Amino acid sequence: MTTTTPALAMPSADGRFETTTVERRDLRADDVRIDVKFAGICHSDIHTVRGEWGDIEYPLTPGHEIAGVVTEVGPDVSTYKVGDRVGVGCMVDSCGDCGQCAAGHENFCEKKTVFTYGDTDVDGTTTQGGYSREVVVTERFVVRIPDGLGLDQAAPLLCAGITLYTPLKRWLDHAGPDAKVAIVGMGGLGHMGVKIAAAMGADVTVLSQGLSKEKDGRAFGASDYRATSDAGTFQDLAGAFDVIISTISADLDLPQYLSLLKPFGAFVTVGLPPRPQQLPFGALIQGDKTIAGSNIGGIALTQEMLDFCAEHDIAAEIETIGADRVDEAYDRVVKSDVRYRFVIDTATIGA
Repeated sequence: MTTTTPALAMPSADGRFETTTVERRDLRADDVRIDVKFAGICHSDIHTVRGEWGDIEYPLTPGHEIAGVVTEVGPDVSTYKVGDRVGVGCMVDSCGDCGQCAAGHENFCEKKTVFTYGDTDVDGTTTQGGYSREVVVTERFVVRIPDGLGLDQAAPLLCAGITLYTPLKRWLDHAGPDAKVAIVGMGGLGHMGVKIAAAMGADVTVLSQGLSKEKDGRAFGASDYRATSDAGTFQDLAGAFDVIISTISADLDLPQYLSLLKPFGAFVTVGLPPRPQQLPFGALIQGDKTIAGSNIGGIALTQEMLDFCAEHDIAAEIETIGADRVDEAYDRVVKSDVRYRFVIDTATIGA
């Protein structure tokens, strides 16, 4: 049995959003039903529904930055109760039994991670995401949103927040106290990186194409802000950083960026450039440097991230929109015309 809920769906790769309904399963014993209050817009939503990352099944309801309130729980649910403030991020299921799941890395499940939309669920149906009024998710993949965080500002943390928290926690632990960190890019991901890195005690520099967001960057915790369009930046900052986190999805001159690292430094990317990049082995060997990637994080780490953000008064900078403005928001995200994340008020879907 299923129920239906109002949702926004993309009908085709070159379409515009339509108001429709999607089916949600009746509660299983370990399921949680959530009244979605806010859904963040992630750039990966845009890539996916426009077919830029491969073929998908249409119509599709995207959204993996979901914040809401529990309205019903299955009989075996022990962690949540009706009225709890909760969130759902990029995943909704995994095997739960493999080595990666046991280690808290459900995002790398050895059997199958089920992603929040556009994926095949355990029952064979296609998952539909958070641009909707309601979701049903197994208890293991629901996280608690602390009272200190507004649901609207918490929604983007379920992707943007964990995407930056994971590599910063790992590599700052490796670098030690008073690490110098560069965040490449000052968009939806980058602004979260600045806030989180500063709260972790790092000395943060923003590397952005221009200086138009310098005031914001410094307000978020950066001690320096440099334009990568200025060739002098790379000369001035040679050998300056322990860790560089790149949030941009564009081609990079990797040798240039590796030159900014101290010996034993790490260049970590969470952005996915459109083409394969040449690997500069010489620049790695000279200085014992590392290139790494990072992909979201497990559920326990996501909860840790939310608690950290609440403790340090960190939230996403958002522009809240109604359902009738989602197409406009997509176009603006592509043009980098947002400071810094769009969030949909889901009460306007089907209203």
